[in-house]
Amino acid sequence: MNTDHTPRRLWRNVRLATMSGPGWGLIEDGALLAEGERIAWLGRQADLPAALQVDEEYDLQGALLTPGLIDGHTHLVYGGHRADEAEQRLNGASYEAIARAGGGIRATVAATRAASEKSLLAQALRRARALMRSGVTTVEIKSGYGLSLADEARCLRVARRLGQTLGIGVQVTCLAAHAVPAEFHGRADDYIDAVCAWLPEWHAQGLVDAVDAFCEHIGFTPAQTRRVFETAQRLGLPVKLHAEQLSDQGGAALAASFGALSCDHLEHLSPAGVAAMQAAGTVAMLLPGAFYMLRETQLPPIAALREAGVPMAIATDHNPGTSPALSLPLMAHMACSFFRLTPLEAVRGITVHAARALGLRDRGTLAVGQRADLAAWNLQHPNELTYWFGHDACQGVVVGGRRMTSEAPA
Repeated sequence: MNTDHTPRRLWRNVRLATMSGPGWGLIEDGALLAEGERIAWLGRQADLPAALQVDEEYDLQGALLTPGLIDGHTHLVYGGHRADEAEQRLNGASYEAIARAGGGIRATVAATRAASEKSLLAQALRRARALMRSGVTTVEIKSGYGLSLADEARCLRVARRLGQTLGIGVQVTCLAAHAVPAEFHGRADDYIDAVCAWLPEWHAQGLVDAVDAFCEHIGFTPAQTRRVFETAQRLGLPVKLHAEQLSDQGGAALAASFGALSCDHLEHLSPAGVAAMQAAGTVAMLLPGAFYMLRETQLPPIAALREAGVPMAIATDHNPGTSPALSLPLMAHMACSFFRLTPLEAVRGITVHAARALGLRDRGTLAVGQRADLAAWNLQHPNELTYWFGHDACQGVVVGGRRMTSEAPA
């Protein structure tokens, strides 16, 4: 028995949106061949190599085939929910007031610490499967609801296990600098000392792909954020930042000085921040779900980002407090409606630019040599991904060349 055989799978009778180059990269009457995890050939079906032999063949009957979507900013691992806080905000309470009263992130920290690792995984799997049903094949997952050496490690392990269980791509980000836990109340600098001491241990266990922080007047100062980033830099870990969501703290420029993969939120981003991100090649990660749920009115400076050529990505920011969203196409729709992105910008924002925001060069487009991460849609044109809302038209996903599934690899 030949155990070295690389399976060849063919998807034909498809409309391809490759997202290669500046446009949609449309190929009508197309086909795509995967060998193992990689794309080996794609083009017009009429140009398929003669006498091609495949192990599996799928007729998609004219479906649209795009790169698998990439959700580049989520907080999937947590216990409980915060529906009560959403109601408080509807009655006039602000995000800051709820946080200062012990709610917000700290409430989820308490629920997360109380949950078993098995329960955390089960809850996160349900959320991740919902994202898969919306076309997602790669997801970034942040910690940040443990805020202790042991509890952050549990969250990081759950994120790793989620990817292994579902077979999807998972990038794990350490967000221990998310909030000051109760046991460090009034001692934010001491807590940052602890985070900087914990990071090497988590990294040595293979639990961390990148490091994030919440730089905000209700979070951590630029000076405290810098200390976390300096630790990450010594460990060779890339950084990203929750920046300029509620106020301009200069966080984007700080993150850019460390070559940050992305700066996220950015409603209060300054011209200096835009320039710093452009110079560093840092991606602007737009999070319309949080903008919507917090009923914000300050828009990210889309025109300035566009003029500067800063790549714009879009993510769900799935979290229990400000964006319990589980549909990435809906976020693309909202980015068009609220932020005035074009459909092409929005779809690039959940494919090629989202990949860049995670430092991944092998996905986000359909091209020979790229990972065969695919999403099939009951749509005629990719601009419909930002048009329809209220349901997901995804017929299924392919992850690393494995056959279409919305649940787990087959």
